Order: sequence, then C-alpha cells, then structure tokens
Amino acid sequence: MKKIAFVTDSGTGHSVEYWAERGIYSLPLQIEVNGHSFDEEETIGIPDVLKNLHAQVPMKTSLPKLGKIEELFENLKEKGYDTIFAVPICMGLSSTMGAMEMAANMLDLEFIGVDCYTTAVVQGDMILTAKKMWDEGSSMEEIMRTLNCIADSCDTILLVNDLNHLKKGGRLTPMAATLGGLLKIKPILHLDMETEGHIDVLGKVRTMGKAQDYVINRLKEIGVNKNYKIIVAHVDALEEAKKYGEKIERAIEGAKVVFIDLVSAVSVHTGLGCLAVQAFLPHS
Repeated sequence: MKKIAFVTDSGTGHSVEYWAERGIYSLPLQIEVNGHSFDEEETIGIPDVLKNLHAQVPMKTSLPKLGKIEELFENLKEKGYDTIFAVPICMGLSSTMGAMEMAANMLDLEFIGVDCYTTAVVQGDMILTAKKMWDEGSSMEEIMRTLNCIADSCDTILLVNDLNHLKKGGRLTPMAATLGGLLKIKPILHLDMETEGHIDVLGKVRTMGKAQDYVINRLKEIGVNKNYKIIVAHVDALEEAKKYGEKIERAIEGAKVVFIDLVSAVSVHTGLGCLAVQAFLPHS
C-alpha cells in the first residue's frame, strides 16, 4: 500500500504548524518586501501585509523556495513516504505545482497533484478532505472524483477598489486597469475551473452596491444554496464585509456566511478594501 504524504502551501491562509497538527505538510509561499523574501504565515503575516499596503510599500509574491520544497520531500522520503499528494495554490496563479512535481520526480517519488483552480478556503478544504478519505480507506479514484467535484462547484469572485496592484503584479492587463480607473468602472473578477484558475472579468458595473448585487445573482445562477460553504474575505474592510455577507444571507435562504481576512498572497495583488466571495459545495 502506498505511503502518502499530503502536502499543501500557505495559500490556504494557515501556517506550517497548523497543518502539521492535522497530519499534513505545508510550504510557505514567498512575499518579497524591499528586496527581502519572507515566508507567508511564518515570518510575515496579515498585519504586516496590511501595514505595507497602507504605507504603499511595493510587495511581490512567488512560489515556495525551491530549496525548501526539495528539503521537505527529501525528509518525507527518509520517513518512508513513496508518494506526494499535493493541493497547492492553483496553477493559474502560481507555478508551485510544477515545482513540487519536479522535486518529487528528482527523488523518484510518485506525484499526485490536484489543481483547486483557486486558493484560500477551498484549497484547505480539499487537502483535508483528501487525507480524511484516504485515512478512512477510500480509493484514490474516489478521492480524485470528490476533489474534482468540490473544485467544479467553486467560484471565487473578487471586488477590488484599486486595480493598480493587479496590473503591477501582472494579474490584469494594463488596458483593463486603465479603463477601470478612467471610467470609474467596478470590474467583477473571478477564477474557477472554467477560467483554469486565471483571473478573468466576470462583469463591469458602476458602483460597489451594484457589483455586490451582480455577485449575489451570480451565486444564485450557479445554484449556491444553504448546503454550500460561503466565505466573505476582505482586506482591512471587516464592516463592509459584514454588510456584504448580510446581503448574501438575506438573498439565499439558509445561507451562513463565514468572514475571514483575505490570504496575504492574494491581498498583496488586490489591495486594500477588496471584498471576495468564495462559495463551494464541500464533501458531505
């Protein structure tokens, strides 16, 4: 029987220690500030990122350090693991998956990678589900089918105030960013399985209120109901997030919204005031 190590990264919004307590291994994504690289959720956290955003200090993000990936996988091999099962931040946003696969191949470890087509809560839910199902005796085929169903049910929708962060980070075309600023357009951005984890424009409206209404209609259209996990994440905008969540709960019968800080690796690119909704159908 395979001995599988379940691996994720800090795109989940959790630390290495948090995942270790759950029998899962994690690697920190990198946040670069003034030429120095920091480990997300280890040597830099959400308060630090918010402070830098308020001070308009430029930040960049990148995949986990290749040396740390190789070191972790070497240690796992020494412990007798022969297979790496990974759910990292999606391939549309990062090359983490490819780096993990390369490191595993170099060590003759079998690599099973699952694209979550997003990041944050659904990424964490998928790696937890995979480990739980494996521990309970599910087959790899059953696990892969379940994770694909979770990913397929998910949509992550972003409302941003300042497009310059996305433009500088290469997550949005310069033309789209310029038009948004000049015409006071509120672009509604999203990523899901259909966009292959890339940020795409879902719609354009004039005000934040209309943007929120657009998102709520979108959630209804894709069948979001009380059985879905619905998360509203924010970048230093808790009160606005709560009002947004209340609108969602009023519009979708039985819905319960959970509020979180948007993960650092994403908020670096969205800027202050961003509101994000993530809705998906978890494994029962």
